[in-house]
Amino acid sequence: MPKMKSHRGAAKRLAFTGSGKPKRHKAGKSHLLVHKSASRRRRLRKWELLSPADRHRVKRLLPYS
Repeated sequence: MPKMKSHRGAAKRLAFTGSGKPKRHKAGKSHLLVHKSASRRRRLRKWELLSPADRHRVKRLLPYS
């Protein structure tokens, strides 16, 4: 049986912590940043762990996770 291919769109958007939990960037940091406060922009820089409900979906998209 051939190897599973990873979903390249998901692979570029997601990363994994050392313990294997998927993490993602927060939404709202791409445009219209002028009216957002500096603290809000700073908060949006950080990664966020994926919710447990979405982890099963990532397992199908990225078989190596």
